[in-house]
Amino acid sequence: MNFVLFYHSFRSCWNHGNAHFLRGICRELVRRGHSVAVYEAEDAWSAVNALQDGGGAALEEAARLVPGVAQHRYHLASLDLDCALSDADVVLVHEWNDPELIARVGRRRREGGRFRLLFHDTHHCAMTQPDRSGRFDLDAFDAVLAFGAVLRDIYRGLGWGHRAFTWHEAADTALFRPQPSVAKQTDVIWVGNWGDGERDRELREFLIGPIRRAGVSARAHGVRYPDHALEQLDAANIEFAGWLPNHRVPDAFAGARATVHVPRRPYVQALPGIPTIRVFEALACGIPLVSAPWSDEENLFPPGSYIKVADGDAAAAALRLIIHDPGFAGGMAAIGRKAIEARHTCAHRVDELFAILDRLGAAQRPTRRGTEATVAL
Repeated sequence: MNFVLFYHSFRSCWNHGNAHFLRGICRELVRRGHSVAVYEAEDAWSAVNALQDGGGAALEEAARLVPGVAQHRYHLASLDLDCALSDADVVLVHEWNDPELIARVGRRRREGGRFRLLFHDTHHCAMTQPDRSGRFDLDAFDAVLAFGAVLRDIYRGLGWGHRAFTWHEAADTALFRPQPSVAKQTDVIWVGNWGDGERDRELREFLIGPIRRAGVSARAHGVRYPDHALEQLDAANIEFAGWLPNHRVPDAFAGARATVHVPRRPYVQALPGIPTIRVFEALACGIPLVSAPWSDEENLFPPGSYIKVADGDAAAAALRLIIHDPGFAGGMAAIGRKAIEARHTCAHRVDELFAILDRLGAAQRPTRRGTEATVAL
């Protein structure tokens, strides 16, 4: 089958975690013999900021991560959608796209496009900024892929019914895997952006304070750290090492004894049950994880996959336990890794995608090569 994907950016993960998952999905589609083309805007803010952050080489590396994917960069005013969609069987359009692009792709579908058209939502805006979601013209879309059941239910409440599906993110296990031979260089590694005030208090309570009280070594990577945040890291003796392109994160995880998950407030309060992709990736790498509170309402991870703590004191105690008890840490990491292998790889998500397409009727359409599309149920 021919897949055409419109996403904010394929090559840049600068403050753009959806790129991680997208690459893994594309990798799996190509591995199964499907044709994949990805379109991103020439002026995508993630790539622009990455370049300004000195990340030109990283973008070149990332663009080569998934051989076989046709990558196209476009200016919206001159984008030839007829050409882009001429052979498409399935089209995925991400929520971060310009509303004009979303509307144009929808019109192309309405005017006779023979492809299945899916809207992919991986953000909390449908709950926290409903007016923003209302800007999108989705009338011609066949279905919505929401990255959690609570978000799926919001769309069902908006009239999508059984055409709204849960499609969680997952780990690209071709990249995210244990590397036991790598020597440990620090006790705690944190990979995450400071953000827009959505977790300032939580980062102080569950990351900075516990590391200082536990007396462990630590390094932090990320972008959009204001001066006051950098001062807090420095006061806690946490080394700040700037942006780390996502494809280099597995090496960073391998060189540390533990990591921490601090979800953003909107996900805890408005969209419970949705972890960030860092949880999937950390567990896939076999690094012990300490997590600030979030509710695993969909039972994504079995007990013992990570340590969930209620406050900063508990987080400090958990870090001490992991670092000073390698046997406990190794057992927990093994449980987390098995959970990923059993349910949360990009191969699992591609299986789910084909099951969704089957329900929508895509399994009955011939591919452009004249063979029947195969569907994993």
